[in-house]
Amino acid sequence: MSTEIKTNNAFRVAWNKGRLVGQKRPLRPKEVWAIRVRLQIKRRKRDLAMFNLAIDSKLRGCDLVSLRVDDIASGGRVRDRTTIVQHKTGRPVQFEITEQTRASLQDWLIVRPPDRGPYVFPSRVRSQPHLAARQYARIVHGWIESAGMDSTAYGTHSMRRTKAAQIYRKTGNLRAVQLLLETDTYCPPPPDRGTDPLSVSSSMRRDGAHRQAIRLSWRRTGRHSSARRIGRLHPRMDDRRIGGAA
Repeated sequence: MSTEIKTNNAFRVAWNKGRLVGQKRPLRPKEVWAIRVRLQIKRRKRDLAMFNLAIDSKLRGCDLVSLRVDDIASGGRVRDRTTIVQHKTGRPVQFEITEQTRASLQDWLIVRPPDRGPYVFPSRVRSQPHLAARQYARIVHGWIESAGMDSTAYGTHSMRRTKAAQIYRKTGNLRAVQLLLETDTYCPPPPDRGTDPLSVSSSMRRDGAHRQAIRLSWRRTGRHSSARRIGRLHPRMDDRRIGGAA
């Protein structure tokens, strides 16, 4: 909740006064398609490639905007799967690039200015090598508003959580979602699975009452890549098939 902060006998308005702060909700499949169709109609190749890649990769904004062309493409062709090192955790994360995303990325790389550096999404400001996280946040809010939705309820983290939320709804495997997002924080199952499965408060996350639900310890999972870990936890989980809805 926003408050007024008293400093040096003067009141300074808090940065979050009047703003809806907290965890942002993931996009639903119909909302994903609403945004995607509008970007296709307007022929915004960069934004379409960025949107599709944000959904597929489940990366944080800082990792998405700093992707290099070599990270996702080789020999002029976009890879099916790639691995990058996250800025926040310093650990590698692997993700699949679906056919639809590969097509949009290929279209963008063809028209992308070749003299703007090695990054997939270069900045239009010459002093910056790639889009900043704040610029990406403004672009995301533009997507949300163009689809007629309330932009205050969504943010860059909505892109990261969208595919994970779809996978959870289809499988009910919360541990697999944790591995997909490559997070150390354990999210216990909410009381009502009909609500947003990833909107869990920090106090609940720290509660150890649900840890017996984890059948595979973190020490054991640390020996394998995220893709193999998910396969062990849920053999029938196919990121390509399950993620089709998103």
